[in-house]
Amino acid sequence: MVIKTAEYLISNVDWQKCPNPDKPEYAFIGRSNVGKSSLINMLTGREKLAKTSGTPGKTQLINHFLINNEWYIVDLPGYGFAKVSQSQRRSWEQMIENYLRKRPNLVNVFVLIDSRLTPQKIDIEFINQLGEWQVPFQLVFTKADKNSQLDTSRNVKAFLNKLRENWEFLPANYVTSTVKKMGRDKILEFIDEMNMRFRGIA
Repeated sequence: MVIKTAEYLISNVDWQKCPNPDKPEYAFIGRSNVGKSSLINMLTGREKLAKTSGTPGKTQLINHFLINNEWYIVDLPGYGFAKVSQSQRRSWEQMIENYLRKRPNLVNVFVLIDSRLTPQKIDIEFINQLGEWQVPFQLVFTKADKNSQLDTSRNVKAFLNKLRENWEFLPANYVTSTVKKMGRDKILEFIDEMNMRFRGIA
């Protein structure tokens, strides 16, 4: 897939105010500071499309980006650590749940996992929650360039083994590096295939 155009469209706190659900949509979510905005920028080839920040909890809204005038990337707030009040955190969680469970054109959720870390409880719990909600998802292991190949491989394997405790079938997964553009083609290939299915071509 060639990305010809990528533009920021709108931000919302309410899924019902999101753009008309007539195009396929792919959401990106992960623990705060997992490299979500950097990944979106890498996939689209636009360095400053999504705002990157070293501060956890920077993304606080449902952010829509229109790609090739044909489909949407959605940047969701991170889950877990963020220096916000309990009430603000609950508000975010409800906003994210409503969006994930009610958005009719949501094709897939890419759950970002930091490949430098051993399996984190918060990631496992979020993935299990997606399973209960029956939301389709895939895993994206980020920051592979910040670790040795052996350590990355070991952490990915440990994470997938942890998932097997609750999951009979594991979702597809990608190992990515925004510096090396690793994983970009495979993710865009999947999106391209799903776009064709959405339009009834495949």
